[in-house]
Amino acid sequence: MAQNRNQFQAGMSMPEFIAQYGTEAQCAAALEQTRWPDGFRCPRCGSAAHGARRD
Repeated sequence: MAQNRNQFQAGMSMPEFIAQYGTEAQCAAALEQTRWPDGFRCPRCGSAAHGARRD
C-alpha cells in the first residue's frame, strides 16, 4: 500500500498541534499573532488607536 505524502509530512505531531491550536481561543490568538505580529493596526489608516473586537 502506498504512503499518503500529506499524512507523513515533517512538522508538528497531532498532540503538538492540539496543544497549540486545540481550542477556539488558542486558534484565534495564533491567527491574531500571525496577522498582526506588532499589534493591531487599522488596514485603512494604519492607526493603532483601534482594537480587536472581543465577543
